Amino acid sequence: MAAASRQDARRSTRQAVPASSRVAIIGGGISGLAAAKQLAAHDPVVFEATASVGGVWKHCVYRSTRLQTPRRDYEFSDYSWRNRDDPTFPTHAEIVEYLEGYADAFGLWRYIVLGARVVDVKFLGGGGLTELWSGGASLCGRSASPPPAPTPFSSRRFGGKPLWDLALLILRARTTTDSVTFTVLPVRVRGDVRRGPEVFRGQVMHSLDYCKLGEEDTVELMRGKKVVVVGYKKSAIDLALECAQANQGEGGEACTMLVRTLHWVVPSYSIWGLPFFLFYSTRLAQFLYERPNQGLLRSMLCTLMAPLRAGVSKFIESYLAWKLPLDKYGLRPDHPFVEDYASCQMAILPDGFFDMADRDMIRFKRAGPGGWCFSRNGVLLDDGTEVEADLVFLATGFEGKDKVRAVLPEPFRGLVVDRSGMMPLYRGTIHPLIPNMAFVGYVESVSNLHTSELRCRWLAGLLGGRFALPSVEDMVRHVDGEAEAMRRTTRFYKRHCISTYSIHDSDAMCADLGSRVLRKGNWLAELFAPYNNKDYKED
Repeated sequence: MAAASRQDARRSTRQAVPASSRVAIIGGGISGLAAAKQLAAHDPVVFEATASVGGVWKHCVYRSTRLQTPRRDYEFSDYSWRNRDDPTFPTHAEIVEYLEGYADAFGLWRYIVLGARVVDVKFLGGGGLTELWSGGASLCGRSASPPPAPTPFSSRRFGGKPLWDLALLILRARTTTDSVTFTVLPVRVRGDVRRGPEVFRGQVMHSLDYCKLGEEDTVELMRGKKVVVVGYKKSAIDLALECAQANQGEGGEACTMLVRTLHWVVPSYSIWGLPFFLFYSTRLAQFLYERPNQGLLRSMLCTLMAPLRAGVSKFIESYLAWKLPLDKYGLRPDHPFVEDYASCQMAILPDGFFDMADRDMIRFKRAGPGGWCFSRNGVLLDDGTEVEADLVFLATGFEGKDKVRAVLPEPFRGLVVDRSGMMPLYRGTIHPLIPNMAFVGYVESVSNLHTSELRCRWLAGLLGGRFALPSVEDMVRHVDGEAEAMRRTTRFYKRHCISTYSIHDSDAMCADLGSRVLRKGNWLAELFAPYNNKDYKED
């Protein structure tokens, strides 16, 4: 009882926004908690729309969802898993418990306002001209002054008037506003639900709606029904498996996965008996792959090493084709494995997925270039085939960029996505043309937690004046170079993924912060050992 009382005291959240808070963080997921911890010196306020922290791991997962990464590769640099040597992948409940423990350990609850949904964002700055990150500049990026010397963010920004006005809906009952100088917007948000046309007689549900149901409700929803799951990414695979499990036994129906774009799936982090990290997660392994904005000599080396990169990809593909019945079910992609890895499209299979397919409880249908549409009795493929359905799940992903565009006012709304189709974020964090706002969680890697934490630390260094930014033009050129590198690496380049050059990316942020770039104890480990978040514990 006493322990529970102490925990309740630790988890006492904010009931009002103090006047001293000049930094607003929208969302209490992984990125929001990391930002709160790193920006604690600025007394931030975290607006969480729901009644609990945890983000997607609390509100947007299925009962069977597990992390796709080992525990040791998915932990904060200064807060370890209690059972970090457990070889099993954590369940979503374990992840939420871990995040709540992180908030306990660093006293983050005092910054959090629960039940506060940000419904509108307004810019309070000037009209045609505004002060951007590195001095006066116009919205088209013409710098009016050279980059300033590093000075504390508070002296350059916090002394002036607030730049962003946030409209809040508190506990779905009352509306209020809060003006802040700096806003952190985690982009791991979910898009709006797409509804099926009235021609379909059955039920259409987005996977986000399914996540909100209890276990008994999900089984009752799918039991004895012809279910079609649209998609072939992690959420679709997990959902199809749950559907098959719910329909076991007499009266059960098979689940059909409607697949348009194939991606490589992996049963475990072992390839022909070798640990997966050897292929992509060491400094030596990543030396083979292109980095954004690299020089001529390195570009020539990357060209020469193209056969070696292709050989690594073929080696992994050979194992997956041997281990999994991809050819049997027509699920072998026609693109190299590395393209999925470089765009963070690789999915770890849940246990028993292809066992259910072998029992004819999961079936696969391919949608061609023409896609599919709803029909009266189900879905109609572009070749004229009709798949009957009582229930159709849309598990095709969620577009965070559209959500950001919907929240931001003009002229910034039109700047969210550039001509490459990506959000042009310098260091994966700030938009050169959107002042006093950071976007954390948009960039993906093998460990999104590490990616978010290091960016929040970099952001804290920026706001604390530990380094100065380049000019707006230089930042724009830098993000353009990242987009070009992605285009040359994978056809799925619109996903901002750094998995093939994550160590180099971390090196750059450490250099900005004046921290050690080489984080291992010796050169042997530096070349051949995998990097994880513990290597980036603050000096």
